[in-house]
Amino acid sequence: MAHISLPDETLPGIVGLFSFRPETAVPLQLLAETLLRGESPLTSGERELIAAYVSHLNDCHFCHTSHASAAMAHLKCDLSLIDDIKHGFQEIALSPKLHALLGIAAKVQKSGRQVTEEDVAAARTHGADDRTIHDTVLIAAAFCMFNRYVDGLGTWAPLDNEAYREMGQRMAFTGYVRNVDETAI
Repeated sequence: MAHISLPDETLPGIVGLFSFRPETAVPLQLLAETLLRGESPLTSGERELIAAYVSHLNDCHFCHTSHASAAMAHLKCDLSLIDDIKHGFQEIALSPKLHALLGIAAKVQKSGRQVTEEDVAAARTHGADDRTIHDTVLIAAAFCMFNRYVDGLGTWAPLDNEAYREMGQRMAFTGYVRNVDETAI
């Protein structure tokens, strides 16, 4: 049960919080839509992997699993690969560029000041440009905020990966901007 009284306690994670404060839900949904589905040199699948990875590092089960499910939808992978993110991408094939960007995202998750010139140079060596690096850092920073919002208010989250299939499909192919009364972000 959440730390605050939500209008609908059956809505998981951030979805329940959106129903509590619709006026804050709208800009947060727009931010997620822009970061994860808007114009970027990174594919939506790559951006969802960054979001899922940072959420895993922050130990935010709801955000990790929902965004990993969206990544699996974009990448046409089975949901069983969600846990591969937690295991260091042993099965999901990553390009050297995405691997370097995930390293930057992991540093942002700890502190933005941990990102070094060497980290950025490594990403550039593998083809990352300024926009790619910018988008990676902003996704990582935003998901630290989203994760803390979800977990700081003690929202509930289904445990089984399968429970996120429909939500991941909707996030991947419909998007994030919707009526806050709907059951998925």
